[in-house]
Amino acid sequence: MLKTYSRDGVVPHKFIETMKLLNIYLNHFPKHERHALCSTIRTTAYNLYNLITEAFKRYYKKTTLTQIDITHEQLRMQIYLAYELGYFGFSGGKEAENRSDVEGHRYLTISRLIDELGKLIGAWIGNAKAKGEW
Repeated sequence: MLKTYSRDGVVPHKFIETMKLLNIYLNHFPKHERHALCSTIRTTAYNLYNLITEAFKRYYKKTTLTQIDITHEQLRMQIYLAYELGYFGFSGGKEAENRSDVEGHRYLTISRLIDELGKLIGAWIGNAKAKGEW
């Protein structure tokens, strides 16, 4: 049986859960990155949400779901870049004492949520192909 996706369903709920945590982490980025990478990550995440909303209204979803998949991967790579630059270990104007522990935990937590979102998007694409909406 094919799983249906509604605007009150799984994908928006998972996205909102991810975005709540991501916003908390982004607020701890260094000040010099708040208007650069931090802003880019937020913009990408909001664009992803807009595309998810748009996909619910489209009958043929191929282009929109492809854009969702691409934007999701961009978000994943931007989060990885922030991790590699050490921004997840930054806290309130100074480095955290156990920087690697805090940084690793924050990155793994948000990365898992983004991966779950990616799995849902992949299932949505598979569902659209099976229904002929592709």
